[in-house]
Amino acid sequence: MNRALRRSALTAALGLCFATNVHAQSNTAGAVFGQASAGDTVVVENPATGFKREIRVGNDGSYRASALPTGSYRVTLQRADGSTATRENVTVNVGTGTSVNFAAAAAPGATTLDAVQVTAAAMVNPIDVSSVESTTILTAEQIAKIPVPRDVTSVALLAPGTVKGDAAFGNLASFGGASVAENAYFVNGFNITNSFKGLNFATIPFEAIGEQQIKTGGYGAEFGRALGGVVNLITKRGTNEFHAGGNIFYTASSLRATERDIYSPDGQLISDNSRDRDPTETIVSAWASGALVKDTLFGYALVQYGRESGERSFGNNLSVANDSTTSKNPNWLVKLDWNINDANLLEFTAFSDKEESERDVYANPQGVSEREDFLGTVHDETGGDNYVLKYTGYLTDTFTLSALYGMGEYKRNNYAVNADGQRLAYDGRVSPDNATGIIGAAGCPVVTDGRPDAVAGLIPAYTSSCAFLTGSSDTARNLGLADARDKREQFRIDAEWQLGAHLLRFGYDTDTFKSRDGEASEGGVAWRYVTRRGEDMVRRRVFQTGADVEVDSEAFYIEDNWSITDNFIAYVGLRWDSFENKNGAGETYVKQDDQFGPRLGFSWDVNGDSSLKIFGNAGRYALPIAANVAVRGSSPSLYSQEYLYYDGVDPVTGAPVNPTATGDARDELSYLNNEFGTAKDPRTIASKNLDPQYQDEYILGFQKQLTDNFSGGVRGIYRELKRGIDDHCDYRVFEDWADENGYAIDSYNPAFTYCHIYNPGSDLDVQIDIDADGTLENVFIPADRLGPKARRTYTAVELFAEGQLTDRFFLQGSYTWSKNKGNAEGGVKSDIGQDDTGVTQDFDYPELMVGADGYLPNDRRHTLKLFGNYEFSDQWSVGANFLYQSGRPINCFGVYGDDPTGYGASYFSCDAGPVDPDTGSNGTTIVRRGSAGRTPDIWNLDLNVAYRPSFAEGRLALKMDVFNVFNRQKALAVDEFGEDSTGNPLFGITYLTPTVYQAPRAVRFMVQYDW
Repeated sequence: MNRALRRSALTAALGLCFATNVHAQSNTAGAVFGQASAGDTVVVENPATGFKREIRVGNDGSYRASALPTGSYRVTLQRADGSTATRENVTVNVGTGTSVNFAAAAAPGATTLDAVQVTAAAMVNPIDVSSVESTTILTAEQIAKIPVPRDVTSVALLAPGTVKGDAAFGNLASFGGASVAENAYFVNGFNITNSFKGLNFATIPFEAIGEQQIKTGGYGAEFGRALGGVVNLITKRGTNEFHAGGNIFYTASSLRATERDIYSPDGQLISDNSRDRDPTETIVSAWASGALVKDTLFGYALVQYGRESGERSFGNNLSVANDSTTSKNPNWLVKLDWNINDANLLEFTAFSDKEESERDVYANPQGVSEREDFLGTVHDETGGDNYVLKYTGYLTDTFTLSALYGMGEYKRNNYAVNADGQRLAYDGRVSPDNATGIIGAAGCPVVTDGRPDAVAGLIPAYTSSCAFLTGSSDTARNLGLADARDKREQFRIDAEWQLGAHLLRFGYDTDTFKSRDGEASEGGVAWRYVTRRGEDMVRRRVFQTGADVEVDSEAFYIEDNWSITDNFIAYVGLRWDSFENKNGAGETYVKQDDQFGPRLGFSWDVNGDSSLKIFGNAGRYALPIAANVAVRGSSPSLYSQEYLYYDGVDPVTGAPVNPTATGDARDELSYLNNEFGTAKDPRTIASKNLDPQYQDEYILGFQKQLTDNFSGGVRGIYRELKRGIDDHCDYRVFEDWADENGYAIDSYNPAFTYCHIYNPGSDLDVQIDIDADGTLENVFIPADRLGPKARRTYTAVELFAEGQLTDRFFLQGSYTWSKNKGNAEGGVKSDIGQDDTGVTQDFDYPELMVGADGYLPNDRRHTLKLFGNYEFSDQWSVGANFLYQSGRPINCFGVYGDDPTGYGASYFSCDAGPVDPDTGSNGTTIVRRGSAGRTPDIWNLDLNVAYRPSFAEGRLALKMDVFNVFNRQKALAVDEFGEDSTGNPLFGITYLTPTVYQAPRAVRFMVQYDW
């Protein structure tokens, strides 16, 4: 009985208990807090680095050690009478608070606790009763035990409420129904989100990641510029103990299963993959860490080299090339930590994520897999160097200050060299005279054949035997700039102040993001053969853009975590965001000040021992306009087209011979969206009443301790896009305004921009030189004449669980039921793979939004995720990662009526009836968004086995991962065009043809040695 009493006293004194002090979230550090007797001293020390803080317990019996670098700590209570109590191995994770409560130590009968030391379970993330956020944290140790691809997105997809985005945008995740372009990414507090389109981010060598924090909702006022989720990376760092090591990850092409061939619904071969050589990937890393000066200066350094190579054949009816691709990424990272003294820390992070790829392209006959003549090599260079300096000062026991400055560069260079050794590169200049383009070498024109019989394989398709940048794509791939790049400069300062029951945090950050970008079609012109009004014609398009643009963002925030009682905290956060967008001439075309984002939340430790937490929050989140909008929307751009007759086809280039005008006014040269290739007046680009886009979010849930080391919970989530931003391009409303106000409209002038940035559902208030007299007119168009309001909602219920079922069995998982509905996905348009972030074709014309309400592309009704690891012994372990997910909605795009906008097959209108030769239309049957079925449900199982031989004393590790063990290859996306651009039906031809399958089975090997 005496032993039982002592164990009870220990639990009361040193167990995970919630104190009156609370923890606010930080993007780089964690905290230890709790209760003890007033006047006592608590020492928080990291034995591995010598870092130490001494905190005097306040008059209310609470203490708090904030802004602690992540790691394992010793927490010691030093009483006024000289006795002590210690807790060892207290884990501090990023953005979380760990409670260590000594209050009961002074209780009668508890004095025997003085010499007791308690060790925490290493693989358990305890319930953080001090947080109102929805957060998943995975450490490097946990990630290493799971069969998961070694990239940030794949790890983020383990969290509840995340789904994989469309393949057209690369490897990105959608959080809570938001588009893949609405997330934010950080490394050691530095924003690495690429704000050009929001579709990529700087990366660090995966081996250097110490922790990955995934915020899926409810994040505090410290975080902004995201409507989806936040991914926060903390790098590894050095300690007093020297460590070094290296590993090799090898994925063999020979052990990859063959990707299945793609057939159209009527059995036509679309892609023959029988001769593909899937990529062989090798990644080698080496690292070292230790103390440069014991207890004071520490370093961690890693170098990584990766190489991937493979071949793809495009022997089918739609393409004429195959390629061989090799990519290389010599990356590195350095992390330095200087404990100047116990009150001042300085840390420096530098890393490089450069990658170079070469794609050799060869001609390929129609319908077979056979490599022919070499056409040329496409070169892509991405990534760059990043440098971050951060200071943390513990100025008093209750006041902490941190400051960060960082800068980074990300290249997006693209050029090509043809078979003759000629360099093909666009220099970014825009030619206003509708010339073929300013390109280093003439190259070949982009040629595609969109005639229904050619698409169906009933007649030979017109193609080019020399153009190669387009690869297998039916839509022209444009040649980018040889010196495209992005540069970021960021500064932020954050402070934390404990005032009794109130923990105040406040700060300011500014972010300057500059981009250089441009694109043009290879050869300067794109030809597309079409059947138009029953006749064969060829469409000639010229497209050129190029500019240096800028986005400046700044924000202020303040938040209060208020301990209303010992067990209940309330959170109040306020954030003000301001955004300024500049065009290629450095002129401001959009400025949005003081977007207010309130955040409210609560956390109730029901039992007072961190065993049951009820929490909730409500918040408003804003997003700036992406930098890419200014390149075409507010800077010089050229976009022209005309339809022509032709006498024949050049057998080498595929270009039409003797193209001549048809004589029909509907086919004459036109400048789409009034893009003449000349400068745009920044005053005419955006509506004067433009407000930032924002989203409201509400979360309510609970989390309960099920066993000593395992917990589970439920949360309900509702998100609603309250205001969106897009562009509107309907010139007809301006013609009507001119008629109503007595102006003689002259739309063929650069000051009459067709497309304007506005809030869909709001009035359009713009300035336009409507009559080309050199004076801007104030033009006001009521909202009811422009189209609907942007709508997007996300409703979900998440069940989640995590922890150690036994000492050797780690398990984590979730089930999510969700609905994602509306008329706009967000920044991008997954339906058609459009990556023009912020200016998709949605809302360009009202007709494009007819039938647009429905289930959005990221709607996955059911998702089940389970992953974990079981250790059979000290030498052998197995890991598993299982995913089940229901299919995504399918649309049917076609031509609406007589195509009033000229957008072709871009409407939610699909009819298999005959085409009227006079109107070119086959009806106006509306097929509402997401109502044409769903892709198949998918499931996937990954497994691994690891061996750590005893003779190597744990230093050597061998591992094999098998991805997609059962080689499931269901369609992830399908062709959603039920008609071609002239209204001809594609049912039974290409409509519903799979475009992306699950990745085939692959095997990865690892050898690692540490010393």
